[in-house]
Amino acid sequence: MTPGVLMAWIHLLIASVFEVVFALATNASHGFTVLGPSLLSAAAAGGGIFFLSLALRTLDVGVGYTVWTGIGSVGTVLLGSLIFHESMNAGKAVAFVLIIGGVLGLKLADRFGGPRPTSA
Repeated sequence: MTPGVLMAWIHLLIASVFEVVFALATNASHGFTVLGPSLLSAAAAGGGIFFLSLALRTLDVGVGYTVWTGIGSVGTVLLGSLIFHESMNAGKAVAFVLIIGGVLGLKLADRFGGPRPTSA
């Protein structure tokens, strides 16, 4: 893996953390009626999109966006169950394992794929 590709994946992981913070803060904002979580939600949304855009300089948008939303979804559900006491059951756990498997599959496919075409 080249340093540029590694940096793209690091940017994507940072973007995914922002995505989780965005979702959790949006929930805590109670429809943007609580100032602190509302401001955190807006800042996290901007941070997530910024770092996603950095990752997409190198990664294919299909891979980058899917990984971003997959990590964001799993992280949000896991932390939502811990922080907001949302329900967790076997069906959700199986679905999360499938999402994680898909994210890992995309990472491997990107790693072993050919060179990314450049736009004119």
